[in-house]
Amino acid sequence: MQFRTTGLWLLGAMVLPAPATAQTTPAAPAITRTVVAETKLPTVTDVPLHFKAVSITLQPDEKSGVSAANGILYQMSGSTEVALDGETKTLNAGDGLFIAGGKTAALTAGSRAPSTFLHFFLVSAVDLGRPVETAPAAARELYRTANPIPDLKPGGYDLNLTRVTFPAQMPSNLPHHRSGAALYYIVSGTGANTIDDKTEARGPGSLIYEPYALVHQWGNPGNEPLIFLAFNINPEGVAAVLPGAPANKQ
Repeated sequence: MQFRTTGLWLLGAMVLPAPATAQTTPAAPAITRTVVAETKLPTVTDVPLHFKAVSITLQPDEKSGVSAANGILYQMSGSTEVALDGETKTLNAGDGLFIAGGKTAALTAGSRAPSTFLHFFLVSAVDLGRPVETAPAAARELYRTANPIPDLKPGGYDLNLTRVTFPAQMPSNLPHHRSGAALYYIVSGTGANTIDDKTEARGPGSLIYEPYALVHQWGNPGNEPLIFLAFNINPEGVAAVLPGAPANKQ
């Protein structure tokens, strides 16, 4: 007598459990950094230097001009047409542009809405109080360093404005310091800034100065991204941020 087993084998194959699908944990959102404007400076030690930040508003179609120290414009809202060295560039929200000291730039606001932008300067003490954009621009000084930026060394430096985004619920990073110095402007969200074991909330519009020897941490405990601008100088070829405390300050 013959037994037909083919069907049984097929049935057995059908009821075998399928391999389990591998479970993966989504990667945490990363910190993003976008350089919006940059340049290289051959020296920063000829004269003592300060940071300065100014907010500028031009009404639609208004014209202004600027001839000042090395600086970077950052467009907050509206648009601005910048004519410089025979070239014209239109800055829209989120765009930036470096204007070298001694250069004269012509500024024209867009026609649809007021133009609001920030102007960050690296300026000598003698120029700290000089006007920046010309009338009819409405200028409001936001910040200036009380003393010259310390610990700048001979040699070339990078000068840049970088937009940084920390994802929501990001724990504080490890203690670190700047190789040069930086001035932060909080665009949106609220960051946690820790200095000497003391943590403070820093919300939109806050300006935070970070000289070379300041050991600090940043985190984002909130439920929305933290976005800030870093107006930064660091020695050419050296990372802008270094871990821990400076060797000569430990």
